[in-house]
Amino acid sequence: MKVAKFGGSSMASANQLIKVANIVKDDASRKFIVVSAPGKRYKEDTKMTDLLIDLGKAYINQLPYEHQLNIIMERLTEIVTELDLPRDLLEEFAVSLKEVQKLHPNKESLMDAVKAIGEDSSAKMLSAYLNKIGIHASYVNPKEAGLILSDEPGNAQILPESFDKIRELKEREGVLVIPGFFGYTKEGKLVTFSRGGSDITGSIVAAGVNAELYENFTDVDSVYSVNPAFVPNPKKITKLTYREMRELSYAGFSVFHDEALIPAYHAKIPVAIKNTNNPTAEGTLIVAERDLNGQVVTGIASDTGFCNLFVSKYLMNREIGFGRKLLNIFEDEGVSFEHAPSGIDNMSVIFRERNLPREKEHVIIERIKNELHPDTVSISRGIAIIMVVGEGLVNSIGVANQATEAFTKAKVNIDMINQGSSEVSMMFGIQASDLECAIRSLYQSYFVEKSVVK
Repeated sequence: MKVAKFGGSSMASANQLIKVANIVKDDASRKFIVVSAPGKRYKEDTKMTDLLIDLGKAYINQLPYEHQLNIIMERLTEIVTELDLPRDLLEEFAVSLKEVQKLHPNKESLMDAVKAIGEDSSAKMLSAYLNKIGIHASYVNPKEAGLILSDEPGNAQILPESFDKIRELKEREGVLVIPGFFGYTKEGKLVTFSRGGSDITGSIVAAGVNAELYENFTDVDSVYSVNPAFVPNPKKITKLTYREMRELSYAGFSVFHDEALIPAYHAKIPVAIKNTNNPTAEGTLIVAERDLNGQVVTGIASDTGFCNLFVSKYLMNREIGFGRKLLNIFEDEGVSFEHAPSGIDNMSVIFRERNLPREKEHVIIERIKNELHPDTVSISRGIAIIMVVGEGLVNSIGVANQATEAFTKAKVNIDMINQGSSEVSMMFGIQASDLECAIRSLYQSYFVEKSVVK
């Protein structure tokens, strides 16, 4: 028994839905299907979720919305018409788009409810098409499926009592098609996960029904050892661990939501990354443990949009509670941080720039100066983070040396290193302008030259 999740590119058009249906038809064990909202049909296209966000903003700000509504209905009409599905579906979608304002007067609830229409529509269209081609399928609303979430619009978390309810789905006949990305609170309020959360839904359902495999279908043949935008034809990763994938996803591997592995990890369910457009390709399997087979480093991930707050104070290490007081300031101001490497007399706190707007930056710096009396406090923006990831890192000699030599060859200065806080990764902070040449040099060192001493 498998759970298969299909991403936005897999649901983007009628042609893609046909591919999805054929994949479901080819394997009777694919009993639970989780879907995203329709994605881009071509490079310049707009994702359905973005169209819905524009509609939601128009609703909230009481602006004219007919244009956005027409574009959304045109996309849905195109799919329904090409698949020759019942026209009743379009009437249902139109009612949902118009009635959502009345049902969700609160702004946060309204935006979540509008965004969820994308996944909900995908599930209803796929379910209808599966029945049309002779597969007994049912659309299952997340409330009916048992996805009970915390009351955190746009960032909801699954509640433990969900899994017993989800387990009951195993008793139902046929293929069950479940929209991803959203669920309901105990009080029945619709809430969504963070963006890309359909991956999370798939993982939750897989854990709930104790699936033998969670398949995540996307538009690439596998996970690659480095971003193909930086290195042409990089090495494919055929197998990696949950921990490795979590680190890689966090640091920019967009093929998988970085929170999505948690339910599958706890339930020890293998996860397969597959390509909807090439379903027979080997793909990438994510498991609890793997053989190293002489390859210490699994992948190199990177992301931009970070900033570094640097605080120094002589004899900081003797001042009990300094770090706690510093981090409490960020908590008070509602700012989450990513990393906090420290030295004897200094401490850096790494943020995503979107979480630290400049007006908040000024408030935080003034509080640090007034409450902690540092010798220096400064913020540097335009930082890129590089993660070198692999299960063999902690027990291998020379891995860090290879990295620093690669940076030297690329003539890239390292602003920050954090090694030791994770057994499977090393983090480097550099200027974002140096990212591409740094990644190429690291890939050459770890995957072409392969000179690590064990």
